[in-house]
Amino acid sequence: MSDSKDQPLALEEWVGRTQTVTDSISPVQVRQMAATLNDAARMNNPSLSSLPAGWHWLYFNPMEVQSKLGEDGHPARGDFLPPVQLPRRMWAGSRLEWTRAFSVGTEVSKKSEIVKVSRKSGRSGEMVFVTVAHVYSDAEGTLLREEHDIVYRDSQSAAEKAALAEVASRVKQWQAAAPVFERAGENTKAVMADAVMLYRYSAASFNGHRIHYDVDYCRDVEGYPGLVVHGPLIATLLLGYVENDIAPGRQIRTFEFRANRPTFDLGGFHLHASAKEGDANTLQVWATNNVGEVGIDGIITLA
Repeated sequence: MSDSKDQPLALEEWVGRTQTVTDSISPVQVRQMAATLNDAARMNNPSLSSLPAGWHWLYFNPMEVQSKLGEDGHPARGDFLPPVQLPRRMWAGSRLEWTRAFSVGTEVSKKSEIVKVSRKSGRSGEMVFVTVAHVYSDAEGTLLREEHDIVYRDSQSAAEKAALAEVASRVKQWQAAAPVFERAGENTKAVMADAVMLYRYSAASFNGHRIHYDVDYCRDVEGYPGLVVHGPLIATLLLGYVENDIAPGRQIRTFEFRANRPTFDLGGFHLHASAKEGDANTLQVWATNNVGEVGIDGIITLA
């Protein structure tokens, strides 16, 4: 690879860079998110005081003038995040540990540090992984520690394009029959995410990534068969499934997950949860995509 494609030493210079952002946990975004998730009770509850797990991803997102955005809708690279030249960017996974819940209406700071940059090559081509550590704090101390993995990937190979081209027909076949999941769980919940839901989540989180709302860009530039469901949205839905349905009244202490495959707005997908054998405080959670394959895989521990 040529020097213009960022040799590892050039990218590694970004390790150790820090950035601090302060945001107000506004009830406006809480109501917007509740509306997006069809949660009328929470949307109409003006006295809501604690932020549900995962809803912090609505805040602290990069705000940049229009002229400084990249083609994909994200802020141009090379400011805080390293200038990786690979065209596709995805949320690869996260590890989170809560100390306390975020309080609606308070000021919270988010200190971020790039802790790792690594390059890998595989069947799908070259990839660069960037890990960013975040610490969220309010006036009383630390609320949440999070590590966020971002993967940058090369343009799709011929094999990837062929596989993605078959997704739409596979979805129709899968939906016409009884659901068969790559992995079944003790608890399963169906979710329908359409273009409007993805647009509303993008708007609530000020996420300009075009793969979530610009179908022409998705198909013509990045080669996807439809709009991509946000990784943090699916992760938030898994957290909400546990908080509201599986273990109501219990506090989530940790959550780690890895994104394996994309999910599209081509039909419904499913959330799954199973108790870990011999451990009442640990749940295996995952989401299967439009054809029943595991898209996001994770573990939640309860306080």
